[in-house]
Order: sequence, then C-alpha cells, then structure tokens
Amino acid sequence: MTRIFAVTTATFTLLAMPALAIEAEIDLDGDGAYNLTEVQTAMPDMTFDSFNVIDANGDGLLDAEEVAAAIEAGLLPPAS
Repeated sequence: MTRIFAVTTATFTLLAMPALAIEAEIDLDGDGAYNLTEVQTAMPDMTFDSFNVIDANGDGLLDAEEVAAAIEAGLLPPAS
C-alpha cells in the first residue's frame, strides 16, 4: 500500500511541475511567460510569424509547455 501511495504521489508531483522553467533572464516582466519582445531580446532573428507558430494557444505569450514543445520540435534551441 505504501508503494502505491509513493508512486501515485510521485506521478502527481511530476504532472504538476511545468515542462520547462521560464528563465528569469529572458522573462523581463516576471509574468512567468515570454512575449515576443522578450524572445527577440534573446533571439533577435525571431519573427512574428515564427513566434505565432510556437504560441499554440494564441495568447501572445509562450508558457513553459509551449517552450518545451518548441524545443522538442526543434523550433527553439535547447535550454542551456
């Protein structure tokens, strides 16, 4: 019983964690997501169209899950 509880707890803990932490050096306004200007500061070649491809939910911000998906798809470089 204890083993089942431990595995279940570990699974929920992993699911609750963001896919990738948002880096404070890029997240200049500290809102926990990247806007186009913040991304362009780190990656000057990022275009509006490229940003919109990565912005899966269309809210104008890249959250941790969108960043992780973009890295996995090769649209953003891996975090250093």
